[in-house]
This record gives sequence, structure tokens and C-alpha cells, in this order.
Amino acid sequence: MRVMSGMSEARYGCRQSFWEQGVAELTRDGVPEGWVLRPTKAFGTHVGPFYCPPGGDKVGCGFIADERHGNKRGVVHGGMLTTAFDVALGNASWDAASQQPCATVQLHVHFIGAVKLGEFAFVQVEVVKATRTLVFLRGVMTVGDRTVATADGVWKILEWRGKPYVAS
Repeated sequence: MRVMSGMSEARYGCRQSFWEQGVAELTRDGVPEGWVLRPTKAFGTHVGPFYCPPGGDKVGCGFIADERHGNKRGVVHGGMLTTAFDVALGNASWDAASQQPCATVQLHVHFIGAVKLGEFAFVQVEVVKATRTLVFLRGVMTVGDRTVATADGVWKILEWRGKPYVAS
């Protein structure tokens, strides 16, 4: 990414100022200052990377929208927004379930606005309630100060069944 006088030009030809995006300080890669790479395996390697907010906050994640995430209209596909919610809420369910594996039972996503290619989208998560067998969560996705989607979902707390499957 090249940085020129307050303008960012993403690798994919999207050009807008940091102020238009609503993020005051972005690093040279377009990730807000202090955010760190979230460890990812399996499916996440195809759609990520995802980033964690500063301070080790595990109830949220963000990503930079790139051309892999685009649809025919030139904005981020709703499937990518849904995936980001599944990642963010799923990771929060893991913490709410005392590091027990969880599986998505239900996920409702409400699309409010578009995410443009090159923008950094952030999902803030709230754990509504954790029971013995289920975790109820909701999230809000923002780009700067713009709300672009909301979601709510339920995750089932599972029992460990040994080592996870790792594709060779």
C-alpha cells in the first residue's frame, strides 16, 4: 500500500482518505494502530487475515476488505460480512464457554450499509448470556463511525472429542 498526503491507495485500486473512512490513524497496511494479527487456521486462512483490537480484547475482530471479498457491484459481498460475524462471535463464544469448543447454531445478519474495498471493518461483540449448553451473542460491524451491519446468534457449547482435524 502506498501512502500519499493523507490518502491511501489499496492494492486493488480503491482510493479514499483516512478521514473519509472515519479512522484517524491507520498503519501502512490499513490496519488501525495497535491492532494485532489474530491467529487463524483452516477456513480463516482463505478469507482472512483477521485482527484483534489493542489491549488483548477478545470480543471483537476486524479485517481489511480486499478484492477476494468483493461482489459484482464492487463492494464487499454479504457472505464475507457474515463470515466476519461468525469469526468474531464464535471466538467470543469460546471465551464465554471457558475455552470449550462451540458451534454456530443460529446467526442472523442485518445488512445496513456497504463496506467498500480497501476499508477496515470492525466487529464489536457482546455476550448476552452464557448457559450450561448455549451462548447468546450479538455484534455490530462498523467502518470508522459508520454502522454497516448487525448480527445476533446462538452457539452450542460442545465437548472435546480429541484432537481437531487438520488437513494435510
